[in-house]
Amino acid sequence: MSTEKLFAPIQIGDIAMANRIAMAPLTRNRADHETDAPHALQAQYYAQRASAGLLITEAAQISPQGKGYAFTPGIFTRAQIEGWKLTTEAVHAKGGKIVIQLWHVGRISANVLQPGGADPVGPSAIASGVKTFDGAGFVDTPTPRALDIAEIPGIIADFEQATRNAVEAGFDGVEIHAANGYLLDQFMKTGANARTDAYGGSVENRVRLLDEVIGAVVAVIGAGRAGIRISPYSPANGVSDADPHETARAAVAVIAKHDLAYLHIVEGSTGGPREMPEGTDLPALKAIFAGAWMVNNGYTRAMAIDAVQSGAADIVAFGRSFISNPDLVERLERDAPLTKADSATFYGGADAGYTDYPALEAAAA
Repeated sequence: MSTEKLFAPIQIGDIAMANRIAMAPLTRNRADHETDAPHALQAQYYAQRASAGLLITEAAQISPQGKGYAFTPGIFTRAQIEGWKLTTEAVHAKGGKIVIQLWHVGRISANVLQPGGADPVGPSAIASGVKTFDGAGFVDTPTPRALDIAEIPGIIADFEQATRNAVEAGFDGVEIHAANGYLLDQFMKTGANARTDAYGGSVENRVRLLDEVIGAVVAVIGAGRAGIRISPYSPANGVSDADPHETARAAVAVIAKHDLAYLHIVEGSTGGPREMPEGTDLPALKAIFAGAWMVNNGYTRAMAIDAVQSGAADIVAFGRSFISNPDLVERLERDAPLTKADSATFYGGADAGYTDYPALEAAAA
């Protein structure tokens, strides 16, 4: 077995990780079609991967308005809370740690997915130019309705209540989704935010909602059980920014003042190239934040080992590799071959391509 630091325990805030490998949040669209509640299949899926130092669930919408894709789970109803309890209990029975990613998609939705067929909301009435999955196929996302400033406290309250629900469901913590062109990311970036009030214009205003959401979440669960994901250089879901370096520095500074357990950063384009704009200085960003620094995007075993060993990262999050390798930690530690994932089964369906990937010994047999 390897003695590399990647496989050694680490304490992040109030969460003790058995190793420095996290399972990244992965949307799989397998919640109950009527209630958006997770069920026994999710419990099996996450429990199979409980050897990760930390499991981060697929994003869960904090409210009906926060939903952007068909068959994604929520964390705002009794049925959803009870459904997630199946997962947390199954993971804990395997000795694992699991946090839930809290999500409001903002403008990345469709009328058919919104309560009463309403328009999705965003910081401004600027369309994303991307598509979403409505349960039957991929459809264009419409131009959103700009949130009135009087509605913003309700968004913050939804994050707060979702955090309470996560605690009740038995999660070890929460991860705030402020990445990939969803609502909090939309507010931060100039290409989606043309507001002229206290939540738009200057970078200090554009990170205001981020600051207020973190404060509300921490007030419920404590900083030591909260993390956050950002993607400052990713164009995912049509976001762009006039000065991504300025926005990234402002966002990390806001996050740092809340003393969160970890900051999860997507390096480069989400699920795509790792290239970042000229002038990117990740070590300088990392120096702003005192908590654990979690990196993500296209990491190989060698890259992950080097990142942790060198101090460039404290934790490495793997995404697609975990889909088809439930025992990814063991495979990485043994430098064993990885099973390739079937992309045709990534989204929707049942157990095929979800819970039927074999562990190493079964695969060998």
